[in-house]
Amino acid sequence: MLYVVARSVGQGRAAGVTSALGIFAGCFVHILAVAFGLAGVLRTVPAAYSAVRYAGAAYLICLGLKTLLSKQSHATQSSIQPLPLNRIFWQGALTNVLNPKVALFFLAFLPQFIDAKRGSVAAATIFLGLLFNIDGTIVNLAVAMIVSYSSRRVLAPFLDARWFRWLTGGVFIGLGLRLAFAGRRGWLS
Repeated sequence: MLYVVARSVGQGRAAGVTSALGIFAGCFVHILAVAFGLAGVLRTVPAAYSAVRYAGAAYLICLGLKTLLSKQSHATQSSIQPLPLNRIFWQGALTNVLNPKVALFFLAFLPQFIDAKRGSVAAATIFLGLLFNIDGTIVNLAVAMIVSYSSRRVLAPFLDARWFRWLTGGVFIGLGLRLAFAGRRGWLS
């Protein structure tokens, strides 16, 4: 959600909505991994979990540093050079895919609602994962709309492009550091 907020504040509604849709797409990787048993590797092989976690953390930190070090004008919000929406989409998807906590959440959450005696476990997992993903995307889309509207109407007159760049970069770096230093115990939080 913080990724959607940062994109919405920094680049407006279209960027926020696109990032939410990227996260939606990234969730499918985790849903399919759980449905076909691949996410269990993250739970049972600590090195696999750590590799995915550190790759995701590095990716977020790189995005943050790139944003902070960009050479954009500091005059106004309109001077922010937006990324193409297709790049924002893929960043949202990749950010989600490289977060092992999402895979572990689906691994812990979905199976408790599935009765193996009632049919295909994979199909039920995909169906429940899709429902959860749609609900989460509705929330992220609402956040994108509210935050982009609020930042444009309320905050814009008081802020300049530098603030938006620092906010966005700081959120990415903060998320990356949290992911890198989060212990394995608190993966559901």
